[in-house]
Amino acid sequence: MTIFTANAQFSDDFESYPLGTYHGGNWSSWGGTPGAEDIIVSDAFAFDGTKSGFIGGSTVQDAILVLGNKTTGSYGVSFQAYIPAGKSGYFNFQGTLTANGGATAGTGIFNSPNLIFNNVMSPSGTPGTGGSYPNVDDEVATYTWSYPEGAWFPIEIIFDVDAALWTMTIDGNTMAPQLFDAENVLGGIDFFSFDTNNEMYIDAIVFSETLSVDEEALTYFKAYPNPVDDYLHIASKTVVDSINLFNIMGQKILTFTPQSVSPIIDMSALASGAYILKAVTNGQSKTLRIIK
Repeated sequence: MTIFTANAQFSDDFESYPLGTYHGGNWSSWGGTPGAEDIIVSDAFAFDGTKSGFIGGSTVQDAILVLGNKTTGSYGVSFQAYIPAGKSGYFNFQGTLTANGGATAGTGIFNSPNLIFNNVMSPSGTPGTGGSYPNVDDEVATYTWSYPEGAWFPIEIIFDVDAALWTMTIDGNTMAPQLFDAENVLGGIDFFSFDTNNEMYIDAIVFSETLSVDEEALTYFKAYPNPVDDYLHIASKTVVDSINLFNIMGQKILTFTPQSVSPIIDMSALASGAYILKAVTNGQSKTLRIIK
């Protein structure tokens, strides 16, 4: 699935903001008010132009990129990130935000785990490696990714709000789709100074509605019954090339290459729970949440 920036909700390159803390526009803070939690506009590094947004090691900064409390549809966020050698970075995805863009009830609604680059609070953290951590001091990440230190690299997240799924690509490597952890609402992205080692710059942000290059073909891709007992039926108008099924930990547990229209998947041997189905048809991918 491709993001077309012509359908952008907004873009942000920090060039029009004065240097220093910034609160306004698409930027708020955990508390929802201006202050030390806000993003810092910096000229130390920039992907394009002369400025970027900065989250340092104060352990106080807690800036939120406000995405509008979306309750339906599919959206993409892309941005460039820069983490100097040996330093760390952090963000998570929030559900419903308050009217002033702050965290609900002051504690937040976490739709993702802690997504950390070089987690110095975990024994498994290492420079050049990031990971998903339910708790920042967990010994092992649920899954990991690599990133280049001291260089700008792209991050893209696709949010399918209707299916309560998000899929993240870091430096060209796409992770398995993940379920929203709390609710079917896309509120914002929380960039937090989780440790004194934190030093993360972001730039060239684009928030877009996503459109498929073959919208009609994907419109007629459905899975039923859902919840399923034994056999999951796929309804499609084109040949389904491949199907991968993931558990909620992001582990691939089934691979199927039907090469046929409207195939059937035997799920009778699988345990009850939530699964993520990713199918490829007519060269395009479709992701669904399946309950057994």
